[in-house]
Amino acid sequence: MKVLLISGNTAESPYPVYPIGVSIVASTLRRKGYEVSLFDFLQQGCSHERLRERLLDFQPEAVGISIRNIDNVNAVHEVRYLDHVRAIVDTVRSVASVPVILGGSGFSLMPESILSHVGADYGIKGEGEDAFDGLLQTLATGEAPPANIIHAPSVLHGADLSAADYDADILSFYREKSHFIPIQSKRGCIRTCAYCTYPVLEGADIRPRPVGDVVDEMETLLAGNTSDGLFIVDSLFNDAKGNYRALVEEMARRGLNVPWTAFFGPSRELDDDIVALMRKTGLRTAELGADAMSDATLAGLGKGFRFADVVATNELFLRHDVATAHFYMVGGPGETTETVEEGIANVLSLRRTVNFFFLGIRIIPNTPLMRRALAEGVIKEGDDLLEPVYYLSPQIDREWVQQRLEEAFADKPHCIFPPDKMDDKLQLLCRLGCQLDESYRLLNQ
Repeated sequence: MKVLLISGNTAESPYPVYPIGVSIVASTLRRKGYEVSLFDFLQQGCSHERLRERLLDFQPEAVGISIRNIDNVNAVHEVRYLDHVRAIVDTVRSVASVPVILGGSGFSLMPESILSHVGADYGIKGEGEDAFDGLLQTLATGEAPPANIIHAPSVLHGADLSAADYDADILSFYREKSHFIPIQSKRGCIRTCAYCTYPVLEGADIRPRPVGDVVDEMETLLAGNTSDGLFIVDSLFNDAKGNYRALVEEMARRGLNVPWTAFFGPSRELDDDIVALMRKTGLRTAELGADAMSDATLAGLGKGFRFADVVATNELFLRHDVATAHFYMVGGPGETTETVEEGIANVLSLRRTVNFFFLGIRIIPNTPLMRRALAEGVIKEGDDLLEPVYYLSPQIDREWVQQRLEEAFADKPHCIFPPDKMDDKLQLLCRLGCQLDESYRLLNQ
């Protein structure tokens, strides 16, 4: 069977990211004997004419569309993406009478609403590899699937977690744009943060890939190319079970030394020895999910650390010459005018880092924050959250906190609010080939 997989992402903020999810599905389908073609909408200039040409040339028997994000979760400057996906579906329908199947992390958050809004035939919520194959096999028999949405559990472990099948042309486009290649070493998260969707998307257990397979993939991707780096896209690199340590140790054993970065959580489990080993293997930048600016709001988000841990973790990375960037959501549960003022002082106390601030927290179904928002009357039962709704503590005024953040950081170039304020500069640095650590250092000057 011939299958066209489309990455429907059009977002370039803060820089374009290679579509690793759809490439993982492509890898599995090809291994099972399907003829697969990848079409990246962003790489193709968001051109519907080019999509029509690919459809006519390839003549697929099924089309899959990956939705990475629903919107940009930026309450100050909202951008929504689903109408772009609906236009892609319309283009497919204008050329080919084949099943159109949705998937991806964005789709899995609100599958029923998105399927209805976009107008596709079927959707897969959760891990797409085996579920996509199963759906295609059912369709090939001429039988109707039992439901329009397949709910795929997070059941793949170890070597069953496929490596991505990176498309050379698409990868070249993203290398030129950002100079970083995404790679996944594990799925799942055992934390219970109030707003987070990772346990919904990937399950509440940590499922690592074999470290040898991951490092093999790193070496293959970077063979003969020293200008690019790796972005390990795990929900949290320094997982509480310590799987990340085995990966770093294998990278060091093989003498791998290439620029890389990842998402980290402030943690007392991190120590000088492991960070030194990370630096030896090429860690240049740590993106830290501080998430809130004070102890009260960290507790409100269900975090297992406090701001002293944020400070300690920042200092730990700085001791090893690793640049850091922190991300905060202002206005979460427990936020007051007092915690905002305390938080601003806390953030400004951090040394040599860059800080990005979001106002409010996008409410997503099946999260503790959604249940709190229901209890507080922020939303009602049955509300369609496809339209962005942001949680903002009832104890603060939106206009006041937005103005206060703008005032506090007006002369602080390393404190960026709203978070897309410096997108143009970051994208320029990427196009010039600067690595992220240099970008952060320049912003911090």
